[in-house]
Amino acid sequence: MTKTLEDRIALYENASDMLQNSQQGPYVFPIAPQYTNWMEEVRAWRNGAVLLNQSYHMTDLYVRGPDAIKFMSYVGVNSFASFGRNKSKQLICVNPDGYVIGDGIIFGLEDDEILYVGRPPLAYWLAYQAEIGNFDVTTEFDIRSLEGDKPRKLYRFEVQGPKALDILNEVNEGGPLTTKFFNMGEITVAGCTARTLSHGMGGAQGLELWGPYEDGQKVYDRLMEVGEKHGMLRAGARAYSCAAMESGWIPSPLPAIYTGEAMKGFREWLPADNFLAVTSVGGSFQPENVEDYYLTPWDLDYGRVVKFDHDFIGRAALEKMAEEEHRTKVTLVWDQASVLEIFAGLMGPFPGPKLMELPAGHYAAHPYDQVLLNGEQVGVSTYPVYSANERAWISLAMVRGDLAEQGTKLNILWGEKDGGTDKPHVEEHVQMEVSAEVHPWPIHAASRESYRAQK
Repeated sequence: MTKTLEDRIALYENASDMLQNSQQGPYVFPIAPQYTNWMEEVRAWRNGAVLLNQSYHMTDLYVRGPDAIKFMSYVGVNSFASFGRNKSKQLICVNPDGYVIGDGIIFGLEDDEILYVGRPPLAYWLAYQAEIGNFDVTTEFDIRSLEGDKPRKLYRFEVQGPKALDILNEVNEGGPLTTKFFNMGEITVAGCTARTLSHGMGGAQGLELWGPYEDGQKVYDRLMEVGEKHGMLRAGARAYSCAAMESGWIPSPLPAIYTGEAMKGFREWLPADNFLAVTSVGGSFQPENVEDYYLTPWDLDYGRVVKFDHDFIGRAALEKMAEEEHRTKVTLVWDQASVLEIFAGLMGPFPGPKLMELPAGHYAAHPYDQVLLNGEQVGVSTYPVYSANERAWISLAMVRGDLAEQGTKLNILWGEKDGGTDKPHVEEHVQMEVSAEVHPWPIHAASRESYRAQK
């Protein structure tokens, strides 16, 4: 009987085979695909203001107890020397061998209560460690809407763009807003007090705000009432799928949990129908050894937050890795002629190149495409999207360090081998190489000039 992730893996030749042929598609944002049109919704966070509804697609985990900070320090590579109430940070966790399990945002609600918000993998890892560890903490899940049948505990909205603070200051009925980057504060909207986190998108400052779910509609309506005067748009699921790529964040590295004796207990703890058991990998990078998918903090540019001022899971491994050469995260701007060739294939003989849905071209929860130089793999490309702000297809990639200079020409192998895997949403297709140029992350207007000439 298949009860656990460990049982499920045993049904396949290897974990790679299981993930590459999973019946699941890309990560889903359970909101309307678009409220106006996705192109102008994307442009709104660069040129005006946009409201993103984050109430449904992320998993929340509450960690409570006198050891809450001590526990987070044990599981996270980050320093927690100054963490506490009204502090927030991006939590990065690795396995005992130093490979990334995931990342997400944690909020210090109180000194003894921390809220994790992010994609599911890391929430399950935290809950497992709290259960097996010697810490005086309890955990409580607030499962994302796609996996749970209970109402959410919190609404969560984000207002971003050059006009965001004008809107937020106008709706605020309380004290001055906290706008220092990644600091928490409060806002009162329509008589409802909410907590806030200050951060930005597209080079502009904005706020994330959240409160009891039952307050959500009143807050939403007031934000829309004032936002309408400033031309604020709502971002639907299609627009939302582009936000991470423009911001330079790789949202879902494959969690490094599928192999190793040290991780076996976790695999046996996870049910066979858990997100981690049914998630999918797609793209032209198709190794037989699932460990070839695993990423280090440096691959994701998280080496800068690794702090050896505390003991944590994976510390010894990361201390050794720190001395090694690392890949560099970059933005790849896809060549216009190559992209047009992909779309021209829709009018040519079948099978043609792999279809690129608009605006997000990836077709699995964890997309991994080969990056090539003279036929040799020199990196991995993830999450291709069409940026309506950059007027180009872009992806985030990790490439050999000597190839990370802006303007370097590389190729991306687009499509899966042998006509595609058994994922039902992957049509039969042929692989092709796409030319691309290296740019910084996050992508921004100053980096566009060298490829604008192509158009």
